[in-house]
Amino acid sequence: MSETTSEAARAAWNCAALGRLAAVWDGAVAYPVAVAVTAAGHGVPRASALHAFLNAAAANLISAGVRLIPLGQTDGQRVLAALEPPIADTASRAMATPLDEIGSAAPRADIASMRHETQYTRLFRS
Repeated sequence: MSETTSEAARAAWNCAALGRLAAVWDGAVAYPVAVAVTAAGHGVPRASALHAFLNAAAANLISAGVRLIPLGQTDGQRVLAALEPPIADTASRAMATPLDEIGSAAPRADIASMRHETQYTRLFRS
């Protein structure tokens, strides 16, 4: 049986905030929520945590590309470096956007995204 996202975070970066989350929520915790609670619990500034989260998301996609297409690790790093300006811009825009202006109208894509992290072989099923 695989470890849940919040259990993995507690094992590696335990903090009081993760304990409070576990005390009030016994269901699965989405990866972005676990990252946010962990970062907040360790006093990582929101802007820094958001930038790191976006960079890690891009790095994950590039890593899949390195394995699936003839990209190579050096070219993968070049792609990540080239994405740094749009990542920084996206993080800045996200920090400046009020919550009531954030939303989407793609429920099927949202549901698929929520289910993605619990799939057995995520790389080839989502």
